Amino acid sequence: MVTSAAERTVFVVDDDDAARDSLVVLLKSDGLTARPFASAHDFLATFDAAARGCIVTDLRMPSMDGIDLIKALKGVGCILPVIVITGHADVSRAVDAMKAGATDFIEKPFDSEQILRAVRACMEENDAAIDAGAAKTRVLRRLESLTARERQVLDLIVEGASNKVIAARLEISPRTVEIYRANVMSKMRADSLSDLIRSTLTAGAA
Repeated sequence: MVTSAAERTVFVVDDDDAARDSLVVLLKSDGLTARPFASAHDFLATFDAAARGCIVTDLRMPSMDGIDLIKALKGVGCILPVIVITGHADVSRAVDAMKAGATDFIEKPFDSEQILRAVRACMEENDAAIDAGAAKTRVLRRLESLTARERQVLDLIVEGASNKVIAARLEISPRTVEIYRANVMSKMRADSLSDLIRSTLTAGAA
């Protein structure tokens, strides 16, 4: 494996030894964990889908270039942001890389602060994506704990139905609806009606 899920790493993919080593030294000098790879194939051979951080790749590489790498990563569901390093003459290809899914592209020669700023932004983006995914998973697990009837009540709550309407739709008493509603709030760990609806919608479960 390349890294554990908890470790945030900048994966540097570049066939130019000097450029690759220089970038790794720069990243480490800023307190970042950096891992070098001489080719896209080398990186993919050890890539861990649970990795956290970002990828910095050169656009022009033999066998598999930066765009091919991005496409391969998308194919396996990778959510790591990708920064593409390009030469001045490669701007049109850089646009292609953005269309393929790159987060950013930086033209050579670049200054140290420019690349570090881009990497920090990508790290934050990856953290946010992972946090959002974890939150969604928590909600989905809570939904799985609901009984079939509780789920019916939740779906109607999200639709905006009142207790009276829910009772009529499900052919149960309003008092029974209140009990189911309380159970739903408890199992979903919702502090308010708005909290319940927002978390359910955010998880894409309604």
